Amino acid sequence: MNLCHVVPGLHPEGGGPSRTVVQLTDALAAQPGISIFLVSQGRIGESQVASRNADVSRHVGQSRWRAERALGLSGRQNLGEVFKDAPPDLVHIHGIWHPLSHWASRESRNRLIPTVLHPRGMLEPWALAWRSWKKNLALWAYQRRDLESASVLFATSEQEAEGFRRFGLRQPIAVIPNGVELDFGTARLRQSEVMVASGPRRALFLGRIHSIKNLLNLLEAWAALDSPHWLLQLAGPDEGGHLAEVRQRISALGLQDHVQYLGSIDDAHKGAVYAAVDLFILPSFSENFGVVVVEALSHGLPVIATRGTPWQGLEQHGCGWWVEPTVDGLGGALRDAVAKEPAQLREMGLRGQAYAREFDWGNIARATSDVYRWILGLEGMPPCVLLE
Repeated sequence: MNLCHVVPGLHPEGGGPSRTVVQLTDALAAQPGISIFLVSQGRIGESQVASRNADVSRHVGQSRWRAERALGLSGRQNLGEVFKDAPPDLVHIHGIWHPLSHWASRESRNRLIPTVLHPRGMLEPWALAWRSWKKNLALWAYQRRDLESASVLFATSEQEAEGFRRFGLRQPIAVIPNGVELDFGTARLRQSEVMVASGPRRALFLGRIHSIKNLLNLLEAWAALDSPHWLLQLAGPDEGGHLAEVRQRISALGLQDHVQYLGSIDDAHKGAVYAAVDLFILPSFSENFGVVVVEALSHGLPVIATRGTPWQGLEQHGCGWWVEPTVDGLGGALRDAVAKEPAQLREMGLRGQAYAREFDWGNIARATSDVYRWILGLEGMPPCVLLE
């Protein structure tokens, strides 16, 4: 199969898709009989998440002009070259609303090439409400047609698939979670034991510093916790200036000595950050998946996640909490977590590591390629596909 994957950008601070798209294409290219072209765009000189598999053919449309990138024109040129030189059997588009995604969809329709559309959380209610006037305009101009013309929609959870149906989309949906490059080392457990004896125990949030992450409610819950032997660490890039609001709330609550901002963490140092903490928290109002949860589980960390995320499995596997994204919901889980002995948290972490193995990229890539083969009439319908 000759496959073309399209994503508007792959900057390291561009959120989860910047990494998961690259990791998915790396894993797909490792399968026999599959050729991968990955089309994206970016500013000249801007860093991109690197592919580790040399068999992935990267095509990055670079431009110094912001308007050209915003209109998807720099990536569109690369897309045209790929379609001309190596016409794909199938096109997999990651993300919606961006013009580059539209150019890929329109070019595929014109050439009668089947498309897979992977909204990656961009049809969630919170995402739809963000700058809704722009999205309504895009729906009228092109996005509704692009969504409806896709052969199959990809969802990372059944929760996201239900949102597609509420939006009125009727084509088949493949429910396949994101994968993660797993780390099952035992260093974190040993380091955690040392830290309990030598300093405060630590809880971590890692992700974009954005209002959708619900950090203000987390800070309110942390202030009510009144546990001087615990430190809350926040890590990730500021988005939209929300970090200033977070810092103001930290000051207003008198948490300067109890909350620490670590800045943006690159991949080379992420493992050390996970290794230095005892608990992970994803307090988001909405997530279509939340790759950081699997990363944390693979490092042996119990996880607190909210019902705005698809992580009910944390409670089912005995490795975390799944609560409402409110101050009370987060506060109850935090009180339960900090009351546990270190050995109890480590036991939960070991159960989490077993759960994380379900998200190995090899398994995810095989399920994804099975859907491709079904679309192309090469195999029967995989069990991950939901019909209306």
